[in-house]
Amino acid sequence: MPADDSMANEPSWLTIGRELRAIAQIGLTFCRDPFDRQRYERMRELAASLIAQGAGQDSAAVLEEFRRDAGYATPKVDVRAAVFREGQVLLVREISDGAWTLPGGWADVNESAAESVVREVAEESGFEARAVKLAAVYDYRRRNRPHHLDSIYKMFFICALTGGSARASIETSDAAFFPRAALPPLSIGRATAQQIERMFQHAERPDLPTDFD
Repeated sequence: MPADDSMANEPSWLTIGRELRAIAQIGLTFCRDPFDRQRYERMRELAASLIAQGAGQDSAAVLEEFRRDAGYATPKVDVRAAVFREGQVLLVREISDGAWTLPGGWADVNESAAESVVREVAEESGFEARAVKLAAVYDYRRRNRPHHLDSIYKMFFICALTGGSARASIETSDAAFFPRAALPPLSIGRATAQQIERMFQHAERPDLPTDFD
């Protein structure tokens, strides 16, 4: 599935600031020269200032967030589950914004991506599932909104329903199945209507190859 070009453009201050942040973080991880370290620290400060100005945030708060990350800078991994029952897809309602999405979230350390997505289904919806196909690996910045400070890979799995029942969680207030023609208001930073439609297509045609950016 090609990316929606109308959603692909992000402001230059974010693109540049994100890369400067990554370069500074990697430099601070590996540099040994104290003068180089000062330069990378200054680069991180400039990246924080650029992003803060563009986003209308406090630069000190942004810089403090940057300082929490260490080591080689890599994209974060978000996993999403497309679980179907009688031609309808399972969605959960997020407490944070009141909108609906495919169950999922950040992948956890010491879990495979498939294990993470199965856990997310159970935690957020109360249903039990089994991952059967990696349907897509998408670049967040090309397909989702709002803009995000981090670089994110979103992994979408087709999952088979194996048990459980709907219940709320600390992050979600409801879980229900919806037909493709009657989706509720979506939390589009987590999953868009286009992405959910593509999951319907993958569920109907298991022979489709995995989508990727």
